[in-house]
Amino acid sequence: MPRAAVAAVPPPPRHVVATVVMDGIHPFEMSVPCEVFGLERPEIVFPWRYELIVTSVDGTDPVRTHNGFTIQTPYTLDDLDRADTIVIPAWPNVNEPPTDALVDALRRAHARGARIMSFCSGAFVLAYAGLLDGRRATTHWMYADAMAQRFPSVMVDRNVLYVDEGSVLTSAGTAAAIDLCLHVVRLDLGAEAANIVARRMVVPPHRDGGQAQFVQAPVPCCPAEDPIADTLDWAVEHLDQQLTVETLARHASMSPRTFARRFRDVTGTTPHQWLLRQRVLHAQRLLETTDEPVERVAHRCGFSSAAVLREHFTRITGTNPLTYRRTFRAA
Repeated sequence: MPRAAVAAVPPPPRHVVATVVMDGIHPFEMSVPCEVFGLERPEIVFPWRYELIVTSVDGTDPVRTHNGFTIQTPYTLDDLDRADTIVIPAWPNVNEPPTDALVDALRRAHARGARIMSFCSGAFVLAYAGLLDGRRATTHWMYADAMAQRFPSVMVDRNVLYVDEGSVLTSAGTAAAIDLCLHVVRLDLGAEAANIVARRMVVPPHRDGGQAQFVQAPVPCCPAEDPIADTLDWAVEHLDQQLTVETLARHASMSPRTFARRFRDVTGTTPHQWLLRQRVLHAQRLLETTDEPVERVAHRCGFSSAAVLREHFTRITGTNPLTYRRTFRAA
């Protein structure tokens, strides 16, 4: 008896990411979402979940960048009404409010539940639109004081690389835009997908510490072989072992006190917090890519029990290991 034909399942609708550009736009921040969301990556997720559009504040007229070249795009602010995520890159002049049309489009998008992100000084656009009132937010450390003074209802965090407030996300300057975009991929597609995208971009999938480590200061001369970097690589390969500051310091041929000080200078965080983050990231990968029980995952990541893993995993990711596995193994 012939088998009945199986109806083809249509692919899910793509998640539309709209990057807003305007005269004076800085090309780097504009290009980050194009790189992260705009390239087809069927080897990671098929079909690729994102559709990227570049929308202009000034209609269909060419947009002149800060560097002098122009961008032509057929998409306008009207297209923001169909966007699931809207990105505001660095705003050219923080003293100049955005147009009423842009503010209205952002408020409409926020009201219907769209995710809105800003890079660097783009946070000022969100603040002018009132989307940051009563929320934590960040911006480039050079603009943090100005934002706090101009928008006292915004809780400005000067130290972090990015802030996730659910439907509204903000990042610090320039390269922190990459950190935020990879964070969003991690939320949408899982840690393994974000790691693969990061490897393709030749950037770390997650940077610990905040932007305080990048505030202008004399740059020390680094030796050709950095014992801290070597120790970080070694620690990632031995997460299943008991790693203490003394263990790491011994590997780096330093005293524990000197190692802890140098470690914070390099990473912006403590060895303990860095190890917790690396162990949770490893647990995310194992939960996505293996069927091993949570107890086994916990021991492979260096946690003493599944309960300890659940405690730190939930605190860092906002969900428990089993829910995370169901979500991203299904995806």
